[in-house]
Amino acid sequence: MSHILNAFRSFMQQGGGGLLLPELMLVLFAMGILLTDYLLEARDKYFNALMAMLGVIFSWITLLGLPTFLTNAIAQIPIFRGFTLPGLRGVAERGYQGFSYSLVVDPFFVFFGAIFLIATALVILLSVRYLQIEDENHGEYYALILFSAVGMMFMASGYDLIVQFLGLETMAISFYVLAGFLRRDRRSNESAVKYLLLGAFSSGILAYGFSILYGLGATANLSPFGGPLPPRTNLEVIQVAVDARGHGDLLVLLALVTVVSGLFFKVAAVPFHQWAPDVYEGSPTPITAYISVASKTASFALLLRLLLTVFWPVRLDWEMLVAGVAIASLTIGNFAAITQTNIKRMLAYSSISHVGYILLGIVAAASSAQGFLTGMKGVAFYLFVYAFMTIGAFAVVIVLQRQGVISDELDDLNGLYQRSPVSAVVLLIFMLSLAGIPPLAGFVGKYYILLALIQTGHNRLALFGALYIVPALYYYFRIVAHAWLYEPGNTPTPKITIGQGVAFAALSFVTVVAGIYPEPFIHLATYSLFFPAGFSGH
Repeated sequence: MSHILNAFRSFMQQGGGGLLLPELMLVLFAMGILLTDYLLEARDKYFNALMAMLGVIFSWITLLGLPTFLTNAIAQIPIFRGFTLPGLRGVAERGYQGFSYSLVVDPFFVFFGAIFLIATALVILLSVRYLQIEDENHGEYYALILFSAVGMMFMASGYDLIVQFLGLETMAISFYVLAGFLRRDRRSNESAVKYLLLGAFSSGILAYGFSILYGLGATANLSPFGGPLPPRTNLEVIQVAVDARGHGDLLVLLALVTVVSGLFFKVAAVPFHQWAPDVYEGSPTPITAYISVASKTASFALLLRLLLTVFWPVRLDWEMLVAGVAIASLTIGNFAAITQTNIKRMLAYSSISHVGYILLGIVAAASSAQGFLTGMKGVAFYLFVYAFMTIGAFAVVIVLQRQGVISDELDDLNGLYQRSPVSAVVLLIFMLSLAGIPPLAGFVGKYYILLALIQTGHNRLALFGALYIVPALYYYFRIVAHAWLYEPGNTPTPKITIGQGVAFAALSFVTVVAGIYPEPFIHLATYSLFFPAGFSGH
């Protein structure tokens, strides 16, 4: 036993295994759920959710560490004597790399990893009652959620094309299954098939772009690296090759277009957005929230990692491309949402418009040094608060769910204030924040992105971003009007469980506090900027 413990400690402390602790915690608990699920009676299935939540908590501890007093208490346990667990945040500032330069632990990864774990925990809380209502309370559901979170972690920490692609596919395959988890629901089956077919197509495009980058890596001059040399799939190696070829090279342009096209599909940016409304509508509502938030955030983490390292030397080639996609996403997302009567489809189109704002922040970041700081701060803050706003909006739809009844139409919200005042109030908070109304978190996120555009001279883009708040106000207030002004009819009063109440409290608290007192959250967003081992600056 001692030999096993010594080997484990050696791997963790000297072999680089400590860099994988957050992912290992999620994998271990996911496998534990799969092993124990068949031993549970139907009335005890909530234990799967408890196991999944414990996996998220342990992953959080290994990512961010424990308070000092808890660390000291654990160190008194004989088996853990001499073994410290400070969390990866302690080494993040140094941009620590491991596993032959294929992984990097930096503030960028820690920030996004925290978002993934928060979103995962909230979705688990919202899923318990939902699965009971749908009579689909299976352990595989929670295991797949944890496996998808593992994929997201590797997307954010990967510093090698192979690691990034494996992370992306781990996340995507988990979501393909989760989207069709309601086996007796035709809408769920249809959404899963559409997601699989279009997702496979986008992955093929992305893999083609990665193969071109791999070929370019063979032309890189590796003399500045010294020894040992990183592999050709390392992002810094490819950056050297791209920088040597320079602006306007055809192979670089082809790699750029294919890579960003594949990732634009994952974030549901126009014109690669067609899958989003159908998948959002047909998937189980907690999974819809998870896809909308966690999958999108992970894809943006991967996109940012590539744009700000590999493609940074040729940013003039992608700046206008990203700006055009941003305006198209704002236009189609907002105007298509106006015509929707299904809440989940409306939120799908609104999420496309939010992608437009995030892309505008990336455009500002590519323009100047000042624009980089403000723009990336705005992007990081926007992605953080977007997770809380969007999961909160879907949480209200989850609360409305009833046995055998699909409750995701606007008319299902009628008279919500009279039936459940708490649900109506939190719905109002989330809708106002998504629309960008002060003093809520969504306003602060839009403010920093528009400020970055103005600082970098993109006044027309800033004007577009400000004007598109108007149609957003219309369709968000349609939801509010149904909840507050319409008569309830014969719809029963929704019941809020303890888990849903905890999720409501956390989501509402962050959405309100990040708008009224955004300073701590701005510091958190600023912390994420100290990421790039390969970022050369303006």
